[in-house]
Amino acid sequence: MRIAVIGGGPGGLYFAYLWKKRHPDDQVDLFEQNPADATWGFGVVFSDQALEFLRADDPETVDAIAPHMESWENITLNLQGDSVAIDGVGFSSIGRLELLRFLQQRALDAGVTPRFDTPIHAIDQLNGHDLIVAADGLNSLVRRAYEGDFGTSLSYSSNKFVWYGTSKRFDTLSQTFVKTDRGTFNAHHYRYSPTMSTFLVECDHATWQAYGFAYKDVEQSKGVCEEVFADTLGGHCLVSNKSVWRNFPWVWNEHWSFKNMVLLGDALHSAHFSIGSGTRLAIEDAIALVKALESDAHLTTALQRYQAERKPVVQKLVNAARTSAFWYEHFAQHMQLDLMDFAYSYITRSGRIDDARLRHMSPAFMARYEAAKNGAGDGGDAAGEVTA
Repeated sequence: MRIAVIGGGPGGLYFAYLWKKRHPDDQVDLFEQNPADATWGFGVVFSDQALEFLRADDPETVDAIAPHMESWENITLNLQGDSVAIDGVGFSSIGRLELLRFLQQRALDAGVTPRFDTPIHAIDQLNGHDLIVAADGLNSLVRRAYEGDFGTSLSYSSNKFVWYGTSKRFDTLSQTFVKTDRGTFNAHHYRYSPTMSTFLVECDHATWQAYGFAYKDVEQSKGVCEEVFADTLGGHCLVSNKSVWRNFPWVWNEHWSFKNMVLLGDALHSAHFSIGSGTRLAIEDAIALVKALESDAHLTTALQRYQAERKPVVQKLVNAARTSAFWYEHFAQHMQLDLMDFAYSYITRSGRIDDARLRHMSPAFMARYEAAKNGAGDGGDAAGEVTA
């Protein structure tokens, strides 16, 4: 079989590598419009659960990247000068460019033919390929060419966000919520290397308007964010990389394939950054697609199987992501809660975690939270590790 993969992000690279490794006689051509060393963003995160899922199918890859990842077991919430740790929430992170380089090398070693700096302007350029895998992101050429056939829907969250990096090293994945005289901000920040961290800034539309961000250039916007989060950054600067204000796009497709074309990753669906699952979903899509293609020699039937088996899993996670995003769209209201109630609201926001699961997952946090609720003291006293 001759396969064309459009898009050299994690999902496209991983599918190309995995298929070629398992089917060395097939031709796998990968097309990426950017140079091999180009990337936007900074770090990517994987939950412990996501890494274990990947390990079950490809322990060699997980074992190879694990030494290059930063890991932690807690989430830290910072609310207007107070902090609380939520234990038992394990994540690992790696620089996006480092991950891409690793996957590029895996694909090359497996025999994939990569073509960087090669944009695909029309699907006709890929005539002669038996299968076209569209892993070309939110602005997918394949999806946009056949939106009606894929049953595409697109909408946007109301909050604004901008993605930065910083040389400030954070001990855990953290959320910092700040109120100013013109509005409220939240920063999602975590280290992805010994010397760098991701620092994503989010605010509601009213705050974005109050600061006039629509009329500020990249450097001016960065300067405002550095001022708002001066205490968090501790004298470190923010680093820009195509860092412009955006609304999060919700992409969904009812039909995952059309003719010999199939979607995966952000081309197929988007999941809000607040649950940190975009890269995970793309890689899991690639695994599911490989398994479906191997299960049936008839391409159409195999692609139908890919959708039938994978779609319910993705739908569940995307629904949780939408619920999480809705919480963030109203985080200014949640900030009026006391620290422990705020933390409880945050960790249960997606609807996937009830009290029983939280007691098992985060026993130290729940003990402090329930002590506070039962009148053992205020949030700070009950929290033990909560500091002003």
